[in-house]
Amino acid sequence: MVRSDARENRARILAAAREALAADGSTSMNQISQRAGVGAGTLYRNFPTRESLVLAVYQDEVARIIGTVPDLLARMPPVEALRHWTTDLVEAMRRKHGLGDALGPGAYQAVNEQSYGPVIAAITELLDAGKKEGSIRPDADPGDFLQLSGALWRAASSPEDRAPRMLALILDGLRTHR
Repeated sequence: MVRSDARENRARILAAAREALAADGSTSMNQISQRAGVGAGTLYRNFPTRESLVLAVYQDEVARIIGTVPDLLARMPPVEALRHWTTDLVEAMRRKHGLGDALGPGAYQAVNEQSYGPVIAAITELLDAGKKEGSIRPDADPGDFLQLSGALWRAASSPEDRAPRMLALILDGLRTHR
């Protein structure tokens, strides 16, 4: 059982690291500990290496995004839930590219492999809800959707973010045509 102060320290470290690494992938562990308001010993006790911290930040973000699916489906129609969820995923993947600068190639590949299954499961849940409701085509495939949505986080975000328009096109292609 982890003490509440230790859980809070870990959460503060992850939040500080997420923010710092998204802004600058070369942020030092010392800068992160200062930003989190913890000592270096606390940081290294939780995350013995820089790579373990970066991996934890990314895994925490993926878990947060995946965890939003049930709430989105409870609050809105499946196509809108998919739109909101994908927008959140796109923002996270854009931040991930900043984190990627802080990872070695092996760790970067490992994190992609670890997150693929859970992300596909979340997309499947969203698509299945739309198929059941009749708003999403029965042949919609989660792997195809993930591959198509990969273009969204690579799309130019300035001077104008093209991702929302591109997502609208993808979602229109998923809709059943009555």
